[in-house]
Amino acid sequence: MDLTRIIMPVLLSFIITVCSMPFVIQYFSKKQLGQVTREEGPKWHESKSGTPTMGGVSIILAASATVLLASLFLNIITTGTLLLVFILVFYGLIGFLDDYIKVIMKRNLGLTSLQKLVGQILGGIVFFIGLSLLNYPTVITLPVLGSIELGWFYGLFVLFWLVGFSNATNLTDGIDGLMASTGMIAYLAYAIIAVFQEQYDIMVFALAVFGGLFGFFLFNKKPAKIFMGDVGSLALGAGLAGISILLNQEWSLLLIGFIFVCETASVMLQVGSFKLRGKRIFKMSPIHHHFEMVGWSEWKLVGVFSLISVVMALVVLLILV
Repeated sequence: MDLTRIIMPVLLSFIITVCSMPFVIQYFSKKQLGQVTREEGPKWHESKSGTPTMGGVSIILAASATVLLASLFLNIITTGTLLLVFILVFYGLIGFLDDYIKVIMKRNLGLTSLQKLVGQILGGIVFFIGLSLLNYPTVITLPVLGSIELGWFYGLFVLFWLVGFSNATNLTDGIDGLMASTGMIAYLAYAIIAVFQEQYDIMVFALAVFGGLFGFFLFNKKPAKIFMGDVGSLALGAGLAGISILLNQEWSLLLIGFIFVCETASVMLQVGSFKLRGKRIFKMSPIHHHFEMVGWSEWKLVGVFSLISVVMALVVLLILV
């Protein structure tokens, strides 16, 4: 395979992100558009209040521009490529509105849960319509069990997958560098899977987001100079869900995105336990805050969670390739 197809999207997206990030940080700092720490969060996170946020804008712009330019240059642009760019940008816009309300309008909770859900569902419906126009098979493929035909229920599955994982990555983005590092691993894993499936259009998309995340991580690692905000975290989860669907390996995201699944499960278990028993399972949820509360440093958290992500990604690669 031509190495240009691999190097170009990574390098171009990385360069765009690294070059634009200082200007983004300077602009948001000058306008005093910084993160507002939630009262129920860890008390030691209060020192992060005022840190510029919405850095995910650079990731999305860099990745989207790179995908379109690289795909045109390599002559591998497809409807699937456009669908992935659409879902990344659309969910990013939902996150942008959420961040805008928090930061500009000074409403700490941003969009309501219902408003956010409606937006996510609308984006998912458009994505599914795009799949239908491609005559995409309405089946999910599972290890051992093989292909399972879902028919019209596949549309509901697509909505669940996109909404679920966009929210899962949103919950994960609570520690300096955590979402950026685990996101890089996930997107790189899918780029490798796409290569073995010879779906080079999807590979370009995955590598472009990987490059953008790599560039962003340099500014987001502890101590973070900027946070990605919901504009980044919602988009990244939707992008991963979209990739897993177009590769027809939806199940793989449960392992490649194992950390995201655990973060979501910890919140569900915490809320359920408190409502049913009046007791909490974890010191705080999502689960990364629990480990903070028991004394783990942010560097240790990012290192351990990233290592787990690498191991789970390797398991999937061993199964698929």
